[in-house]
Amino acid sequence: MDVTRRLVMKGAAAAAASFASHPARAALPTEAGAEARSVQEIARDESYWRPIAAQYEVTPDIVNFENGYWGLMAKPVLEAFVRNTDRINRNNSWYARRDYHAELEPVHARLAAFLGAGRDEILFTRNATESLQTLIEGYNRLKPGDAVMYCDLDYDSIQAAMASKAEREGAGIVRIDIPEPVTHDQLIETYREALASHPDVRLLLLTHISHRTGLMIPVREIVAMAREYGVDCIVDAAHSWGQIDFNIDDLGADFIGFNLHKWIGAPIGAGLIYIRRDRLADISPDISERPDGVGRIQHRIHTGTTNFATFLTLADALDFHERVGPQRKAARLVYLRDLWAEEMRNDTRIEILTPPDPRLHAAITSFRFRNRISVEDNQAIVKALADTYGIFTVHRGGVARGACVRVTPALYNTPDQCLRLVQALRSLLAEG
Repeated sequence: MDVTRRLVMKGAAAAAASFASHPARAALPTEAGAEARSVQEIARDESYWRPIAAQYEVTPDIVNFENGYWGLMAKPVLEAFVRNTDRINRNNSWYARRDYHAELEPVHARLAAFLGAGRDEILFTRNATESLQTLIEGYNRLKPGDAVMYCDLDYDSIQAAMASKAEREGAGIVRIDIPEPVTHDQLIETYREALASHPDVRLLLLTHISHRTGLMIPVREIVAMAREYGVDCIVDAAHSWGQIDFNIDDLGADFIGFNLHKWIGAPIGAGLIYIRRDRLADISPDISERPDGVGRIQHRIHTGTTNFATFLTLADALDFHERVGPQRKAARLVYLRDLWAEEMRNDTRIEILTPPDPRLHAAITSFRFRNRISVEDNQAIVKALADTYGIFTVHRGGVARGACVRVTPALYNTPDQCLRLVQALRSLLAEG
């Protein structure tokens, strides 16, 4: 019996059973007794997670390890979204103009409290990309001769937004590559050396958890260090909030963009922008807004009509997220990740691109076969995993050392599916 199978033997065999065998509205585990166990112990308890997994209606056609695109809504969230959509469609502008904003305000307040932010410091957006574009475009402290900095692991369109902003302001562009492999201290030192070597940098993009490799950087430490060099940071938290448990103070940043439809489990089209209260003046109002003076955070973005039902359903998504438990959820995702990633790490034919240090990864982890660094190479691996083994992943380019394949488990995935991935990878590696 190999190591992976031993890892999943305790209670995991039952997890391979069809979710259909569980009631659609199965009760979630209660808090009773949970406090007596660590979150790591709970993460390995299949009897705890089966009723949670049963709340996701998942296609049986494929094992989906590509959950980084967006997160499935749990059944109660989906049901609420359908109800809200029906209500909005039926009542139309009669409701939207009279009652919508009053009904949304408690949701806004609850999310602010959950993040540890002021109600005047956050605003709903359609996604993290919109939030980050707004922050970059509105940042008004960049001058000719200054520079912006970002790295190879940052999101493509946000790298482009930083470059475009620099070009329009007559500023320079500094792009750095994150070492691979890398340690916690090496990450901090990489940014320290880059900032020391480029004293003209005034704006730095930091991605909390990379969509390319899953690397989780020590944002708080780097933000504090950047301030010593007179550098402001814009933080991309698109993948982190909900995948790990943290609040605003844990990041220490003044400008942050969040998603709500990835790891919080809201309907597609929901994000947040955060601007620290005393930094609002440094982000100019949207081109469509002309407030008197500095104005409010609401003046920083003007999206027009959005999906009313999406935002009304945020309360239900947060309900489910809190019922599962943010810390238990984070621990479960790491457990599923470790079952395949740490099992494959000692195989010299494959590179696991996030370190084993728990400070540097959450659920998302990418790999590449040694010497298979082109996009085409990794697209072929993705295709083989899907066509031959029924496992869906996605390739990612843009990493300085070469393209890779991203694996992203979710709460409905099982240890047995992680074992299937290990077996599939070993078979592909044996083929050469």
